[in-house]
Amino acid sequence: MTPTDPQAAPTAPHRLYYLHNFRRALDWISARYPDVLGESEHAFASRFATLPQPAQALMVRLVMRRGPWFRASRLAYDEIGDVQAAAAPLLAAGWLDADAPMTLDELGTVHTLPELRALFRPAHPQGLQGAMFRTLPKPALLAALRTLHPAAQPYAQWCPGGGDAAWRVTVGDICTRLRLMFFGNLYQDWSEFVLADLGLFRYETVPFDAHSRAFQSRADVDHYLALQKHRDALDEDAPVDHAALLHTVQQCTSANPWLERRRAKLLMRIGQACEKAQNWPLAAQAYASSQHPGARHRHIRVHERMGLPEQALRLALQAQAAPESEEESQRLARMLPRLVRCAPQTGAPLHLPRQRRTRLQASLPTPLDITLPRPTRPAPAINADAPLQPEPTVEWALRNHWHTEAAPVFYTENALINSLFGLLCWPALFAPLPGAFFHPFQSGPADLDAPDFVARRADLFTQCLQQLDDGSYRGTLLQRYEDKHGLQSPYVFWSALTRPLLALALQCIPAAHLRLFFARMLQSPVAHRTGFPDLVRFWPAEQRYALVEVKGPGDKLQDNQIRWLQYCHYHGLPATVCHVRWQEHPTARAHPAPPGALSAPGTARNAT
Repeated sequence: MTPTDPQAAPTAPHRLYYLHNFRRALDWISARYPDVLGESEHAFASRFATLPQPAQALMVRLVMRRGPWFRASRLAYDEIGDVQAAAAPLLAAGWLDADAPMTLDELGTVHTLPELRALFRPAHPQGLQGAMFRTLPKPALLAALRTLHPAAQPYAQWCPGGGDAAWRVTVGDICTRLRLMFFGNLYQDWSEFVLADLGLFRYETVPFDAHSRAFQSRADVDHYLALQKHRDALDEDAPVDHAALLHTVQQCTSANPWLERRRAKLLMRIGQACEKAQNWPLAAQAYASSQHPGARHRHIRVHERMGLPEQALRLALQAQAAPESEEESQRLARMLPRLVRCAPQTGAPLHLPRQRRTRLQASLPTPLDITLPRPTRPAPAINADAPLQPEPTVEWALRNHWHTEAAPVFYTENALINSLFGLLCWPALFAPLPGAFFHPFQSGPADLDAPDFVARRADLFTQCLQQLDDGSYRGTLLQRYEDKHGLQSPYVFWSALTRPLLALALQCIPAAHLRLFFARMLQSPVAHRTGFPDLVRFWPAEQRYALVEVKGPGDKLQDNQIRWLQYCHYHGLPATVCHVRWQEHPTARAHPAPPGALSAPGTARNAT
């Protein structure tokens, strides 16, 4: 590993681990983005290196916390020592500002409710005394004070003679940009270093050179940050001018396909926000501008809401001629008959074109019906420190009813088939292709949702799947389970895939069936990760299995579950639905549900 490798063994004292990690990240970014870093980022990195160690440590501590305001009296770090002394170089550099105007709401972020009451009670002896003042929660108190104190002012004016100071971090935007350039996203932060050092999250080592980076230009970084700002505006509680936001995002185009996919998703979200506000024309504009999966379907629905059945039908027929996915085809199959009935019949009668029967329209397998004793809720724990017992579910009730040593049953849902796919196709998923991996904390390739994801790795996937033909896949899966165990993956559910489960799957699920499962997953590597049946039943003596989707009273199949069941039925894969009814007067209790709901692959980390 190079000296600037973020995964290199730390040499700094453990108490300053966070500072050492931040330095490594700065070295990493400086080495890979010299042409993308602006003057302010270069100046930050250079000035940071010259600061005394306590000042560096305090800066990183504050950057890692939620700010931008911090009270000096609330900052205490043993490894830093005198916080006031450590802050002096940061104040001199302008990275901390003690005189910046602070609003009342910002004041509320650094003071507790009792402190606010004590602070404002002397200033408002008439209006804010009494029981109401003493019982108002913080949001209500701030709302009451807001009209009396609308102007921002330095902290020293809010708290005269208090002897405390409040500092505002002024380099937050620079550090956010640096974090984005390192991770290629904003949902990961500097704590990734700590989690990796502690072994809580472990990542596959993918070789990539200095040219492998998330952004190729400063404009790409600016574009990402602009889209993130608009996305944050939708998530805030404050009212949003959807028309202005839509216009801005429509103009915010990029030649980068990855950023264009993010923009399309944001346009989809704007359309959904407009629908929620019942602004149908604006929602239609947003959906028409978006290429995100599902936007066209929403556009058709909005036309219906607007009372424009002819436009809805025209767009639906266009979608039917070239559906973007099985999901869209499924939705269109339900919508088109209704649209034809509602569309105005002017001129020649309008009829649906004849559709050939496809796998998507295949019938569902014959369902099973079973009546079980209603499971009892676990008794409350007497010991307060005892772990909470899970609520009994219909899936666990059926699993426990069927499970025997000779015919074991596992509640796996999406875990089993995904994990088998992820292990067998590990080399393809973690191939060091351009634009796939660019930092050492990725749980999967960055282009997993790209339209050409499978095409770029076609030869690698072919090599992996060929092992299903010659029988070598069993040894590969068993060995890869040992070699890769615990490493983050977008497909492998380590918490659910035990060795006994893996052994039973390899014994009972034919290779031809695995190939069929994997073939559909490769059609849409992200969308087809979900919808698998809840239970898997094994009969080891007969070397066979069955997948069972469990539905309790009132439950209905979801669309993605229907598509998987139809696919299985069409190809002769043993999968079905079991409808469970509860006995009116149970004569026996179902076994208590085993603990632990399934987690996402690895540790529920998203692919970068």
